[in-house]
Amino acid sequence: MGRLLWLLCVAVGSSRWWLRGAQGKTLRGRFSSAGGGAQPAARFQFHGDHAVLYIRINNVAAAVEKEARLHLFQAQEWLKLQDSTQDHSCGEKLSKAQLTMPMNLTEQNLTVTQIPYPETWYVFYVDKFTCEENYENSESEDIQFEMVLLNPDAEGNPLDHFSAGESGLHEFFFLLVLAYFVAACIYAQSLWQTLKKGGPMHTVLKVLSTVLLFQAGSAFANYLHFSSYAKDGIGAPFMGSLAELCDIVCQIQMLYLLLSLCMGWMIGRMKKSQSRPLQWDSTPASTGIAVVVVVTQSILLIWEQFEDTNHHSYHSHHSLASGLLIGLRVCLSLSLACGLYQIIRVERSTLKREFYITFAKGCILWFLCHPGLATISVLFRDYQREKVITIGVILCQSVSMVILYRLFLSHSLYWEVSSLSSVTLPLTVASGHKSRHYF
Repeated sequence: MGRLLWLLCVAVGSSRWWLRGAQGKTLRGRFSSAGGGAQPAARFQFHGDHAVLYIRINNVAAAVEKEARLHLFQAQEWLKLQDSTQDHSCGEKLSKAQLTMPMNLTEQNLTVTQIPYPETWYVFYVDKFTCEENYENSESEDIQFEMVLLNPDAEGNPLDHFSAGESGLHEFFFLLVLAYFVAACIYAQSLWQTLKKGGPMHTVLKVLSTVLLFQAGSAFANYLHFSSYAKDGIGAPFMGSLAELCDIVCQIQMLYLLLSLCMGWMIGRMKKSQSRPLQWDSTPASTGIAVVVVVTQSILLIWEQFEDTNHHSYHSHHSLASGLLIGLRVCLSLSLACGLYQIIRVERSTLKREFYITFAKGCILWFLCHPGLATISVLFRDYQREKVITIGVILCQSVSMVILYRLFLSHSLYWEVSSLSSVTLPLTVASGHKSRHYF
């Protein structure tokens, strides 16, 4: 079963790896003449009074001959044109561009000024053949280009490769990596000793520790990617893909763990069997339910990549697959909350109720943080939403991990509860009529 789970993680992570779009704001490519409308070249969230678009081309003569130019539209204005009920012609749409730059020099700068607040801009390539229907000319020479999009830094100089929606993420991941390093220095040795001892908590702690390692790996890979991105506007695509792969693995591992535990307790309650305490890693019914949900989430994640290739782990929630993923997390939270509530409602032991309530808090926080923050982000401006969701989900899931670690490592709570040999608690080791406990 562990091998199946790992294969699912790799499959989903690989789809993110190969389908991931270019996130860098230093763009290189070719402009080719084609009819049917303007060609999208870039999308960027400018801010401040001295944002700059820099472009360098290799064939000025071909650009001048084709009357090549760049048109910049504010995102809201462009979307209004696209959704307008009026039948605007291609030329009329292009004439409404907020900024235009003719490509008649090898190197050119276009300054974007007087931006009242950060907003998204679309950059389109246009030439004299753009509005011609069914234009085909295989002899037309392409124009190689390099485009750099820059925002002003703290001193007002246009040297910042980060868009308004990405600013601050580099510093956040640095602090997150630093926090993981400090925590590892303080707790790693004692946790390793606990894992070496085995005992009834061993399987849960092993999975939690694996998830924590992948979380730390994702944070470190993101930090390396953004550090490189800050220098050249391209970053390290391999590290960015690795960060997403690590995140997917820990999401699936955690989903499998929490569902197996919760379903195991519920099934144990329904069977009302007192002969053998329930064990997390050997319950076919709970394992089967968990695998079905994990496979469903994996399919939705792969589908999401085909619908939207240009996003990070958390901030894409506009496609159908992303909406279904959020719906799945909400349904999981509600179903697990209902199941745990039924257990807590009939439980007479105060200590056991405290254990279940604490577990429910960590479980629901893990599943609901993304849907909740995606909903809250609607209240913010477009450039703030990615940061709200990304930072919020990482912090909430870190808090969830702390809650679960404290719960399963607590000698004053889990130890005493598991020592009661209740069929509703996992990972107790039975021997005849008594249970042995290892710590």
